[in-house]
Amino acid sequence: MARVKSGFTRRRRHKAVLKAVKGHRGARRTRYKVAKESLIHGLAYATAHRKLRKRDMRSLWIIRINAAARSNGLTYSRMMRGLKLAGVEVDRKILADLSVREPTAFTSLAETAQEAIAAA
Repeated sequence: MARVKSGFTRRRRHKAVLKAVKGHRGARRTRYKVAKESLIHGLAYATAHRKLRKRDMRSLWIIRINAAARSNGLTYSRMMRGLKLAGVEVDRKILADLSVREPTAFTSLAETAQEAIAAA
């Protein structure tokens, strides 16, 4: 049986890896061995940081809601408790968006929360 060399397959594999590490710096984008390692680490970081991004965004939303709630005479925790007592089911992402884009709507929600706390 004839010997098969891996020329075409190897070149295709190398080109795919080097294309994937195009934005990396130095030898990480030109040398195959280093590029392969860089790609493996980069993909691992991407996987881990997809989870972290969700945490970071939730934290940002809470900070924004707290700042807007304090300007309306509430704290974050009292605002969330008041909304829960009032039966308002608006998630943190929407609340944070309202606090930035529609301050009047957020103020009305804050007043609703204050009324619900006073009634409880």
